[in-house]
Amino acid sequence: MYNQQEIQSLQKFTKDFIESPHKMDLATLRKVLKFHEYQYYVLSSPLIADVEYDLLYQQLIAVEKANPHLISMDSPSQRVGNSLNNQFQTIPHLVPMLSLENSYNAEDLNDFDRKGREGALLNEITYCVEPKFDGASISLVYENDMLVRACTRGDGVAGEEITQNIKQIKSIPLSIPLSSYGIQQIEIRGEVIMSKKSFQDFNEKLQAKKLATLANPRNAASGSLRMKDPKEVAERNLDAFIYHISFYSLKENATIPALLKTHSGSLELLWNMGFRSPQKEKKVISNIAGVIEFCNDFEKERDKLPYEIDGLVIKIDDFALQEKLGMTSHHPRWAIAYKFKARQATTLLENVEFQVGRTGAVTPVAKLKSVAIGGVTVSSISMHNEEYIIEKDLRLGDTVIIERAGDVIPQIVQSIPALRKGTEKIIEFPTKCPVCDYILEKEEAEAVWRCNNPLCSAQVVEKMIHFVSKDAMDIKSFGDANIRKFYELGLLNSIPQIYQLDFDTISKLEGFGKKSVDNLKAAIEASKTQPLYRLIFGLGIRFVGETTAKTIAAQVQHILDLAKLTEEQLQGFEDVGVKVANSIYQFFHEEKNITLIQNLEALGLNMIQTNTTAVDGNLSGLNFLFTGTLTQLKRSDAEAMVEARGGHILSGVSSKLNYLVVGEDAGSKLEKAKKIATIKIITEAEFVELTKN
Repeated sequence: MYNQQEIQSLQKFTKDFIESPHKMDLATLRKVLKFHEYQYYVLSSPLIADVEYDLLYQQLIAVEKANPHLISMDSPSQRVGNSLNNQFQTIPHLVPMLSLENSYNAEDLNDFDRKGREGALLNEITYCVEPKFDGASISLVYENDMLVRACTRGDGVAGEEITQNIKQIKSIPLSIPLSSYGIQQIEIRGEVIMSKKSFQDFNEKLQAKKLATLANPRNAASGSLRMKDPKEVAERNLDAFIYHISFYSLKENATIPALLKTHSGSLELLWNMGFRSPQKEKKVISNIAGVIEFCNDFEKERDKLPYEIDGLVIKIDDFALQEKLGMTSHHPRWAIAYKFKARQATTLLENVEFQVGRTGAVTPVAKLKSVAIGGVTVSSISMHNEEYIIEKDLRLGDTVIIERAGDVIPQIVQSIPALRKGTEKIIEFPTKCPVCDYILEKEEAEAVWRCNNPLCSAQVVEKMIHFVSKDAMDIKSFGDANIRKFYELGLLNSIPQIYQLDFDTISKLEGFGKKSVDNLKAAIEASKTQPLYRLIFGLGIRFVGETTAKTIAAQVQHILDLAKLTEEQLQGFEDVGVKVANSIYQFFHEEKNITLIQNLEALGLNMIQTNTTAVDGNLSGLNFLFTGTLTQLKRSDAEAMVEARGGHILSGVSSKLNYLVVGEDAGSKLEKAKKIATIKIITEAEFVELTKN
């Protein structure tokens, strides 16, 4: 990026300024600031203190304020936006952002290599291996040396425009020397991350303000990109690695740069342009055996990195060979992701708490000696039910192995009996509700103990929390904390009272100013017009999820029509079996539930099916189910795409299912679907393609 002569010159300008602050000409001032941004954010080797950088920066602001006509798009001052973004516009990528095929062992990598060699008619292939960064994918477009737009991955075809937020990441240059390489326009890909240190520092600031801390660096980075205030993005001290050139166009009469013949060369080119590419982290290896050895060695060292990664990416290094092999509809044939094993750690099982959910289910929760796994501190893990505890032979005081399956969900793998000291205690499941002291009951076919006291305070609160949740009545500003607070203060003790709140009293509470109260009022009022299926789901009928709620809502004109149906008639609905039909029947034949619905209707809530028009689209008549973690789409958005095109979402695997869309870490649904020949199992990328036909 900078040659030795330039470095010496810029350092001299800086030294002279620090020793005797003076006015610099604008061009020099910008060069000096860009140089120090590069040293700090790309090389992680700052040459001046923060306060000294701030003095330079403040001078720039003063000069540009006095001469606004001299402000350029690539000035360091243009990183911070002056106003909030009202919305994020969706824009298409120049080239689709495809997913990578995943591998988990040497066998997968050998198979990938075999296919590549057969397709290329070669005995050996040279690969470039680099970290698989655990952050949020971005796409950047530069034209005539300037950054003109940045967007999220989105659905792979188009993403949300986040240019102003990306400008807050100082390791992303606002201008690059494209012209010196004969390039007119370029589209590049990368990953926005938050380093372990930045994550820790930011959480400490949140704790000092008594605010909720962030879960992990990946979520922190991903959530930052869609924040409305660019200044808040800047506070998170994000970083970015740029690792792929997806498209470029040359200036007239220009020739392709020599470095753009290989992937490793492109990383060097990106580094030379001023990006933080994995130039130092990459390794070029001449055969797959060397790749496998490198993967095994690198996995052991991953914790030494200053940022989180969840694997390595293996790419065929030669671009001509990449082009020859091409790609499928959802992934390139010349690249594969090697995923590391689930993160594990040992810790102490110190205590068990028993929590009561909205259906009365009592769930044991392990309280652990805090331990860090993959950037997240884990201190609590659900133990599901009594059978889980017995099966794993868990005892108070045990040393246990825990892991984050898929680097996300913590779970107890096993206890280690060999480390027992004799002081461990058997975990005794309660016979009475830990909240209301009601005798617990367990149905013969279930593993769950339940409190069947409808007045149990824990259930009352959890039912209200579920009712106002995003997938139910979606009452914004009315989350878990407010429900619990109003309940404890005696302002709220039933679902109907949500619509009868004493806002005069609430307005006197700490933290509830006029704007907060007005927003809550408006959200509650807006929820009255929610579609019928949301109300059915919000009522919390056992076994009735969002998908089943949509199914049964479509079969009636008024919600109380469900009280007129027999169990046999309910079983006639799509995707409603014996267990679900019985639960719906029992719910609508309990007087207290009918009274609840009548009270809500009197308060103005919608009780009728308002959307009866069948959608005719390219997925009409087809049934879909999603399993595993989707990487391109939110589950709710993917299901909405199906319904918008006339398809249906099922809640389980059956012979009625046409397509099972499989994401990462798919479980039992995938195994069950494999046994039914008529079900087509497709990837998320294949699903996206299917919606376009």
